[in-house]
Amino acid sequence: QLQLVESGGGLVQPGGSLRLSCTASGVTLDYYAIGWFRQAPGKEREGVSCISIRSGRTKYVDSVKGRFTISRDIAKKTIYLEMNSLKPEDTAVYYCAADYRGFSNECPLISVYDYWGQGTQVTVSS
Repeated sequence: QLQLVESGGGLVQPGGSLRLSCTASGVTLDYYAIGWFRQAPGKEREGVSCISIRSGRTKYVDSVKGRFTISRDIAKKTIYLEMNSLKPEDTAVYYCAADYRGFSNECPLISVYDYWGQGTQVTVSS
């Protein structure tokens, strides 16, 4: 059974940086896509970024392009979300999720993922 554990959240001032980690266990990730989602209080869950483990192709929601970078370390089964120039509107619980994609080289930024982590809180405030 695939399990995901996020870490790296916390409190940061506007303009600061955080790196989130998502570590998988239970399966080989080669045929999966990993997505980062976030949900702020009173708002719907939003796809932030995703990566195809097979191809390395990535996607980002417009609001984080140029500020966030997703990457993968296949040997460590860990996916990172480097977040720079953070804004108060980035405050949310961040979740990573896994979706089996077979031989597809793409990743979806919508909530079609089957496996979810427990989430990590990111708060951007002065």
